[in-house]
Amino acid sequence: MRMLVTGGAGFIGSNFIRRCLRRGTATELVNLDKLTYAGNLDNLKEVARDPRYRFVRGDIADAELVNRLAAERFDAIVNFAAETHVDRSIGDAGDFIRTDVYGTFVLLEAARKHRIGRFIQISTDEVYGSIEKGSFRETDPLMPRNPYAASKAGADRLAYSYWATYRLPVVITRASNNFGPYQYPEKVIPLFVTNALDDIPLPLYGDGMNVRDWLFVDDHCAAIEFLLEKGADGEVYNIGGGNELPNVELTRIILDCLGKPASLITRVKDRQGHDRRYSLDCGKLRALGWAPRAGFAEAIRETVDWYAKNDWWWRPLKSGEYLDYYRRQYVDRERS
Repeated sequence: MRMLVTGGAGFIGSNFIRRCLRRGTATELVNLDKLTYAGNLDNLKEVARDPRYRFVRGDIADAELVNRLAAERFDAIVNFAAETHVDRSIGDAGDFIRTDVYGTFVLLEAARKHRIGRFIQISTDEVYGSIEKGSFRETDPLMPRNPYAASKAGADRLAYSYWATYRLPVVITRASNNFGPYQYPEKVIPLFVTNALDDIPLPLYGDGMNVRDWLFVDDHCAAIEFLLEKGADGEVYNIGGGNELPNVELTRIILDCLGKPASLITRVKDRQGHDRRYSLDCGKLRALGWAPRAGFAEAIRETVDWYAKNDWWWRPLKSGEYLDYYRRQYVDRERS
């Protein structure tokens, strides 16, 4: 399969690229990435010289570039490219609208013009909003409660509209919170692991009882790979790990893995509009034959160990702009 992957230098995208090349799913793979602060070519060192792989630095909102690439007649486009951090979207939503919505529009137009055989839009469980009991199904209404989630919901529905209007073969995935190697350390698991390794306080929002479902990144990538072949055009598929945990429990698990004391936990003022609980019903995807393989206990320990052994990767990231952001977000924040 000839594949154009956007945002492939980021966390999930780079894991997906490595998987596809390792398994032979892609006979040719082009990675289009703008290399914003969270994009990192070190994520792809092991495939950089693979003759099937090519990197193109660029913006999915650049219609001329996107059309030039799409003219190469790929079998599939997989769109990971997005601004993704909720906290940053609360501070400044503009980049999220430009990349997540307008950039997706540019890709969809190019896919339609050049008759791409499959378009996978990577969405998120956050488009549903918060749920007190039960789990969201794909047919439930979307109620995003922060600018990031709203931008992803816009892209999600825009992608569907290209199926409904133009019969562009679109598949939309909505995954729960991912974790694993190569995740930029503003996200909670790599942030807490790398802070704990250096005995720096772990800034836990509010009462710590916000619940998330944790999905190992390779399971997510396996589901996307599966849907490239098995997904039905115009359909949405939830992808969850089945590992719902309050944030405070997740934090204690991380500390236990590292043998660090609970005294490192520092309560900080809660995030604005912080969704209380996410939960996905993944019966639709499981009925097709996919299920997560990673057990949470093993996968979180593997993840913690990866960061402990690969400080060459994350230490350079926790400098410059990152430190300015961290200070604004946590150090200067009111204690809860």
